[in-house]
Amino acid sequence: MPTARFFCPSPLQADSRIELPESLAHHAIRVLRLPAGTAVTLFDGRGGQYPAVLDIQGRTALANVGPHEAIECELRGRLTLIQGIASGDKMDWIVEKAVELGVSELIPVAAERSVLRLTGPRLEKRLAHWRAIVQAASEQCGRNRLMQVREPAPLRDSLDHLSGISLFCHPEGDIDFPQALAGVGECLNLLVGPEGGWSPDELTLARSRGLQGVRFGPRVLRTETAGLAMVAAAGALLRW
Repeated sequence: MPTARFFCPSPLQADSRIELPESLAHHAIRVLRLPAGTAVTLFDGRGGQYPAVLDIQGRTALANVGPHEAIECELRGRLTLIQGIASGDKMDWIVEKAVELGVSELIPVAAERSVLRLTGPRLEKRLAHWRAIVQAASEQCGRNRLMQVREPAPLRDSLDHLSGISLFCHPEGDIDFPQALAGVGECLNLLVGPEGGWSPDELTLARSRGLQGVRFGPRVLRTETAGLAMVAAAGALLRW
């Protein structure tokens, strides 16, 4: 049975004894039913991980933390996915699989054709939900650094702070995806529209910022497929 991995929101320190947060303790004791003395792995998202041994006292879970282990499984380059917000549970799927595929940062875009509209408390709740998915997916897949999920914003704002080469997926793109990757250095940004695609104004904006439209095969992919397929292909073609 694989060693259970847990994300700790507070910075960890080698050779220490800590009390695990209530939600983490509940998961370890009530859900996984781990007994005292179980060996686990803890990480705090800053890189590396720590072996630890659980000490269960009632509903409280303590951990005797061992030495820091400089273990990473990140991509060799920085890959950002700029994703038009999808409806229903599609966005949850995209967030989870983006973590597994090694995306460094996910930027949800409140696109003109996005069906899901998020504001106020609803936005805060959904953003917290996505970040919880990131933590759980990182525990499962072995990543020790958390993928960042930015607060949703219009496309114009989302493009302001990008560095490296940026490509947007479009059935009528200028060139094929593998060609577009030539010249990519250490940073790549991939843009995928929502269910209805990018609007004409958004396409004009992207091109005015120097972004290149790319085709990804002869078929039209759904929004929850396109970005993840491009991420996987980019990682392989760039040998990241």
